Amino acid sequence: MKTDAKPKARPASWKGEFYRQSRAWHGYLSAVAFLALTFFAVTGLLLNHPEWTPNKGERPTKDQTLTLPGDALSRARTAADPGRALAAEIGQRARLLGAFQSGEIVDDQALVRLEGPRGSTDITVDMATGAAEVSVEPARLVDTLNDLHRGKNAGKVWKLVIDLTAVVVLALSVIGYLLFFSLRFRLRTSLLLTVASLLVLVGVVLGLTP
Repeated sequence: MKTDAKPKARPASWKGEFYRQSRAWHGYLSAVAFLALTFFAVTGLLLNHPEWTPNKGERPTKDQTLTLPGDALSRARTAADPGRALAAEIGQRARLLGAFQSGEIVDDQALVRLEGPRGSTDITVDMATGAAEVSVEPARLVDTLNDLHRGKNAGKVWKLVIDLTAVVVLALSVIGYLLFFSLRFRLRTSLLLTVASLLVLVGVVLGLTP
């Protein structure tokens, strides 16, 4: 009695498995990086061409006044950083925009500045009476996007997002380049394009950059 023996499947080579995993991870990372790449590409263009978004006059400010109680003033005076402490006390009583940037006290008058992607706040406090004047200036959308692109005063969490985006894009680029080596008929062209691109970048930096 004859039996048809099935041919044994050939074990996949390490190169085949490597390129298979590379294509899979390239797809996964592309899905993760798509929105981040789009965001940083668009905001990068806006940063490089500010004339595309002309500034239409001064931005409206929201002014308000309040009075800090004596215990709040005492806590601010004895704090290691009185300006930051004042910003925290006023932040509990009014809606502010931005993170603490600077603060100083001159002749019983405190001046505090907050800045962030969504806007800025200027605070003036009479340290004798507790009277405070708060001026909040919301940022334009384009300014918010540009500050997020640069990570300017955006906080630790957003800076972590920028770092993670950079790592993902770097991994995506390296994996994508490694995949070139699986395309035997296009490898030579890919390497020539890589060398040519590098030479063009070096030439622009050395010859065309002031």
